[in-house]
Amino acid sequence: MNLVDRAKSIILSPKTEWEVIANEPADMGGIFTGYVIPLALIPAVASFIGYGFIGFGFMSGITFGLAYALVSLIGSLVGVFLLAFVVNLLAPSFGSVKDQGRAMQLVAYTYTPIWVGGIVNILPFLGWLGMLFGLYGIYLMYLGFPHTMKTPEDKVVVYMIVAVIVLMIIYFVVGGILTTIMFSILGLGLSSMMGG
Repeated sequence: MNLVDRAKSIILSPKTEWEVIANEPADMGGIFTGYVIPLALIPAVASFIGYGFIGFGFMSGITFGLAYALVSLIGSLVGVFLLAFVVNLLAPSFGSVKDQGRAMQLVAYTYTPIWVGGIVNILPFLGWLGMLFGLYGIYLMYLGFPHTMKTPEDKVVVYMIVAVIVLMIIYFVVGGILTTIMFSILGLGLSSMMGG
C-alpha cells in the first residue's frame, strides 16, 4: 500500500485498516524510511514556512523557522523510534506479544494524524490544533494495540495510558534537548526567543 493510501485509510477507516496492517510484514526499515520520514517532513516544512516567513509574535525569521523545523523533524524521528522501543519493551507486562516491528507499526501509524495535521503549522497561530490531532492519534493507538501487539482487550487501556505518558516524557525531554541544541547552533538564544 502506498503512503497516501495508508495515511488516508488509517485516518478515515482505522478499524478496518488496523486489520490490514496486522496481516502485513512488519518491516521496520521500510516503515521508517517509506512512511515515518516522508510524513514527519509535513509539519517540519510547514513550520519552516510558518515561522520562517509568516511568523508568530517574536517567533519569526528564517533562522527561527529552520530551528523549529529541525526540532520538529528530528524530534518526530527520535520520538517514534524511542516510543516503539518502549512499547515493545513493556509488551510482556500487558500480556502482549513482544515484536519490535509491530511496535514500530503501532507507533508510526498512530502518529499519522499529527503529521498530516501538522500542515496547519504554516499558520503558526493555529498550532494549538495539534492537540486535537494528537487526541485522534491516541484513539488510533487504542484501536491498534490488539492488532499489532496482540494486547488482550482488558489490558489495552492501561497499556495505552502508559504509552501516552511515555510519549509525553519523550516529547518534553527530547524536545527540550533538541531545542537547546538547535537554537544554540543557529545562534538563537533565550533573548531572541523573548523578542530581545
